[in-house]
Amino acid sequence: MPGLADCQSFLRLLIARGDPQAIPLAENAIDQYLAITPAAARGRGLCELQRDARDQHGAAVGVQRSFAETVDAYIARKLTEERAEIGG
Repeated sequence: MPGLADCQSFLRLLIARGDPQAIPLAENAIDQYLAITPAAARGRGLCELQRDARDQHGAAVGVQRSFAETVDAYIARKLTEERAEIGG
């Protein structure tokens, strides 16, 4: 999942499908993005992914909305981890 745009596109697709069994795919995409992104850019990228997931949440209904919430929560956790690494 190289690059922010690729990760973002993939997450949008997964949110649109709303399949709860695809949550590990979303988490893996985010983890892969973080693995290839320089530490200095990770926080900004995660914020962009989170904004996009929240935008998708606002336009979604039913399972798509729930999936977007799950993606948002995972990104929030990763942001917290990134900030802890920088601060600690």
